[in-house]
Amino acid sequence: MIEAVQKSLAYYEANFTPYQHRQVRIIEFPDYQSFAQSFANTIPYAESIGFIADLRDPDKIDYVFYVTAHEIAHQWWAHQVIGANVQGATVLSESLSQYSALMVMEKTYGRAHMRQFLKTELDRYLAGRGGERIEELPLERVENQQYIHYEKGSLVFYRLREEIGEAALNRALKRFLQDKGYQQPPYTTSRELLGYIRAETPADRQQVVTDLFEKITLYDNRLLDAKARKRADGKYEVTLKLHAEKRYADGGGKETAGTMDDWIEVGVFANAPSGKERDQKVLYLQRHHVTEAAPTITVVVDGKPDEAGFDPYNKLIDRVSDDNRRKVSL
Repeated sequence: MIEAVQKSLAYYEANFTPYQHRQVRIIEFPDYQSFAQSFANTIPYAESIGFIADLRDPDKIDYVFYVTAHEIAHQWWAHQVIGANVQGATVLSESLSQYSALMVMEKTYGRAHMRQFLKTELDRYLAGRGGERIEELPLERVENQQYIHYEKGSLVFYRLREEIGEAALNRALKRFLQDKGYQQPPYTTSRELLGYIRAETPADRQQVVTDLFEKITLYDNRLLDAKARKRADGKYEVTLKLHAEKRYADGGGKETAGTMDDWIEVGVFANAPSGKERDQKVLYLQRHHVTEAAPTITVVVDGKPDEAGFDPYNKLIDRVSDDNRRKVSL
């Protein structure tokens, strides 16, 4: 918890605005309820989600670190910036705290470890929308729907960071904080936040902002086949057959076809001695401009390939999270 506090304060102050208090306190309360919540300079934290955590298994997500980073982020998102009580309000508190905590997690554990978290968030979002009883709303207009402002919020802001860059996104958030922090009513909205984000987004990426925030956008991206042959020079030529599809959904789940015009990562990986995905050596990882439903991509790598992937780190909101990777056949 102390490490997460220190690293969170360092990242948020360097990229956003100064912390407004002289201290950070975490206080434990008994397991009458299971949550943590951020108040002015004080974070009540249930014993059940932190103080009795068993984190000895390095393959499990360090949720205590993540929850702490998330609650520290609330000192900016909900404390410095307050959202008006309208649709999209929780984007300004929960989704932005999710993004902030993700950046601290990534700086601490490395980008290779992020897929485990992103895939978990994706699966939870898909399950959440499957159980929606009233109407799924786009992230910009979320109405306190947790599967949207938490899980989808993580995926949306992480993808946005990939599209426009961390520096550009953080510049937008810093200006938003400087302009809207500590304001009196009427408070700011998610729509105003999008104005700051669009100002930092290149013209050719504006549709991405629309897809992420203003629509319910789903992908059906699959790696259908991956074959490799060893060349005379010792390198390997890897041919990947892909399936790419984008669809838009309305609030009741009815889908219509979208147009693929997206930059999506393609990766090739060498086997890790540990056998764990996070330890794989990256032989190739590049974004490709995908505009057709059945692209075939051939790449050359220096080492023996073991696995390949189409959006291998689950950065897109894909309807099935398990079919983006497969073993390479030689």
